[in-house]
Amino acid sequence: MMMSLNDANTSTITPIVLTIAGSDSGGGAGIQADIKAISATGGYACSVITALTAQNTQGVFGIHPVPCEFVAQQLDVVFSDLNVVAVKVGMLNDSSIIEVVADKLRQYQPNFIVVDPVMVATSGDLLLESSALSTLKTKLLPLADVITPNLPEAAVLTESNQPKSNKEMTELVAKVREIDTKSVLLKGGHAELDDHSTDLLITKNDVLHFSSQRINTTNTHGTGCTLSAAIASFLAQGQPLPEAINKTKQYLTNALIHADKLDIGKGHGPVHHFYK
Repeated sequence: MMMSLNDANTSTITPIVLTIAGSDSGGGAGIQADIKAISATGGYACSVITALTAQNTQGVFGIHPVPCEFVAQQLDVVFSDLNVVAVKVGMLNDSSIIEVVADKLRQYQPNFIVVDPVMVATSGDLLLESSALSTLKTKLLPLADVITPNLPEAAVLTESNQPKSNKEMTELVAKVREIDTKSVLLKGGHAELDDHSTDLLITKNDVLHFSSQRINTTNTHGTGCTLSAAIASFLAQGQPLPEAINKTKQYLTNALIHADKLDIGKGHGPVHHFYK
């Protein structure tokens, strides 16, 4: 069947999703993972880079912050030209950049804001200074429609012990509700005592459970980035938050199931964003 010129010129409106995060030179996490996840789930990805990292599947070997003035300039030129519907915020490494990002989000007021509060390294080390953590909690988190902490990050945000099971996650709900934000998706990936990975969507009046198969793979690099970016993508496409999370969980589970088809690096490889 031949396609006419008119068919070729017919355009559809693709929802635009902005990711504000650090760059992963290994391609598995950060900006690179976000762009892949947004693209794979039906959005158009644009980006503002907050830091350059020298990293691969074996670790992070160097971080070079982007000057605040240039982060602000990136945000201005993107928002002044593109109809950004949803924003995903990832790695912000100091108070100054957090304040710049928060100020610009208040200025441009995108429809949806998803914040992945990247603050704890895989080693357990805190990536944010105490002053930056305070700025994150008072300036940025109140703007978010949903934040997506893993269990170590939730422990820092609530000044609590890290939950080790679904039962202990449930016991943390009251303290999570004290965080000044609209809703929290508490990710249960670190609760390895349980057979399934269960995330809790915690709002002021409700708790929704999203459970998925726990996949036995070491290719898990970038799962948190991928999840938050995909949620932003589905929100931009008009899905209500619970459905956006449900679709994201299905997508991420399949990306993990197919992750071992990739042979990337010598350490923890990435999920398979384009498994379809």
